[in-house]
Amino acid sequence: MSGKSTVACALSRELHCRGHLTYVLDGDNLRHGLNRDLSFKAEDRAENIRRVGEVAKLFADAGIICITSLISPYRKDRDACRALLPDSRFIEVFMDLPLEICEARDPKGLYKLARSGKIKGFTGIDDPYEPPLNGEIVIKMKDGACPSPKAMAKQVLWYLEENGYLQP
Repeated sequence: MSGKSTVACALSRELHCRGHLTYVLDGDNLRHGLNRDLSFKAEDRAENIRRVGEVAKLFADAGIICITSLISPYRKDRDACRALLPDSRFIEVFMDLPLEICEARDPKGLYKLARSGKIKGFTGIDDPYEPPLNGEIVIKMKDGACPSPKAMAKQVLWYLEENGYLQP
């Protein structure tokens, strides 16, 4: 809703152009296959994140940069994924954007469904979001405007370059 998938794809394209193998694990797509048996209840959300973390670890073990694009509302679940990827290979990107922006960028109409009560346990509406305490990257509004997906991807890319993650 904040543009996660768009940013993930832009980042993947840029990394690919630089010769890096990448794969994007998108939360919506995973819920149609691997995680189709899970609801949006807290325990199922935790299992969703756990499964994604395990798959991301397999990609990382194969030398592929895995970009996950999903809402992970609980710190304990994100911390569990971080523990799966030692040596600082887990980089948390927090898209710290106002709820109004997320709702305005909702192509699937999920916020409308949540506000009307058709989806229960929706992050930001009737379920909390626990912001990261020590995320590596925070993407925010700049001068009252939301950065473009390309600018957001470049912010992540800059971090990766500056911290030596893209060494040959």
